[in-house]
Amino acid sequence: MVKSDPEAIMEATSTAHFSGLHFDDEYPATKYKGANKVPFVIGVAGGTASGKTTVCDMIIQQLHDHRVVLVNQDSFYRGLTPEEMANVGEYNFDHPDAFDTEQLLECLGNLKANQPVQIPVYDFKKHQRCTERFRKVNASDVIIMEGILVFNDPRVRELMNMKIFVDTDADVRLARRIRRDTLERGRDVNGVIEQYGKFVKPAFDDFILPTKKYADVILPRGGDNHVAIDLIVQHIRMKLGQHDLRKIYPNVFVIQSTFQIRGMHTLIRDQETTKHDFVFYADRLIRLIVEHGLGHLPFTEKQVITPTGSIYVGVDFCKQLCGVSIIRSGESMENALRACCKGIKIGKILIHREGDDGKQLIYEKLPHDIADRHVLLMDPILGTGNSAVQAIELLLRKGVPEAHIIFLNLISAPEGIHTVCKRFPLLKIVTSEIDAGLNEVYRVVPGMGEFGDRYFGTDDDGPDQMHPAPIEPKLLQSHLNMPLKSLGNA
Repeated sequence: MVKSDPEAIMEATSTAHFSGLHFDDEYPATKYKGANKVPFVIGVAGGTASGKTTVCDMIIQQLHDHRVVLVNQDSFYRGLTPEEMANVGEYNFDHPDAFDTEQLLECLGNLKANQPVQIPVYDFKKHQRCTERFRKVNASDVIIMEGILVFNDPRVRELMNMKIFVDTDADVRLARRIRRDTLERGRDVNGVIEQYGKFVKPAFDDFILPTKKYADVILPRGGDNHVAIDLIVQHIRMKLGQHDLRKIYPNVFVIQSTFQIRGMHTLIRDQETTKHDFVFYADRLIRLIVEHGLGHLPFTEKQVITPTGSIYVGVDFCKQLCGVSIIRSGESMENALRACCKGIKIGKILIHREGDDGKQLIYEKLPHDIADRHVLLMDPILGTGNSAVQAIELLLRKGVPEAHIIFLNLISAPEGIHTVCKRFPLLKIVTSEIDAGLNEVYRVVPGMGEFGDRYFGTDDDGPDQMHPAPIEPKLLQSHLNMPLKSLGNA
């Protein structure tokens, strides 16, 4: 695998949305169950130059926090034979037989199975496919299939979850067709008009317009109909989130995904990323999570006088707050919390793993008045949820109300979310991404490996292992009585 350059990745993620974004030529196949969701497939049909591509672009822009790929039916035109080329003026490009529907079905089937595909590139001036050029498209959350006849074949319609027909006035479509074919495809105006009257309009009446009855949504005025497009996007988002854990558990909050955030996740999940880059981008993500978690704290209204002598009505921060980190990975989140909350008290909990299923609490040091505070519980990885349950139960025994606990982590496994949310429905979980699940040894996948080892630089020595060792009684007692300020209290 080619090593990803951090600056190149972050620069790429700062640009406009690109369908099927990828950085390396090869991708390892996912091996775990449930790693891939079935993509949501949208078909967009309509007459020539009706505004189908504009509608698709507007949908893609509004679905910026999802992976969206656009597949054009025009890419699947058949290359003309020498005989057809000799009489190209008599060839009907708007007839169903002009397209290679079998290859289109194969590509859609692979994309729906979360497999990357190579889309052919068609040269509209030579009327041939580019034999040495392909557009590589990767698995996505949403697949948009756009073309004049995408509703014509029932096998293609069967693959679609939503069908949109863009309905635009014929005169507007003709004007757009003339402009497009002369400027983009190198054709003369007379040829375009002749082809329109001879082939395009009859094909619309015979093949395209009859497929309008298959549409779930008929969109008048194309890209000018902003209200309809907004409603379509809302419906798509609702469909994408039907099986989302956020719909099951309203106390789970995932920070809004952007390509900046996804780029940082790409870096910290890459096994080739150096410790320096891992820490740098992990800290950036942790800071975002902490800020998001603080937004769930109660606020009181407060008025202040600005330097201009005006009154500004704002809010006052919650004063009764503390952090609790689950040793040792949770300690990586302490600096971000201190940077956001000056002088905050931070307690610690150490839970030792006994096998893959059992957890044992062996150390805790918490503020004496923690029952009166809101608590930000910190652990970068929520896996099985066993450690989190132990820590939360300890906080409850200390008198902390369940609704006053906010659990912050970088990534979460669905199993851990189920475990924690079923047991503590009033607690809030704030995370940056929900991963596919746990593998056979209870590790989050795709995950990012042993976070503590990678963050603190101990991964070269292998996973941490705890061995029983004699402890001097006086040393243990002095450690347990350590002042809270030595544990992060300013």
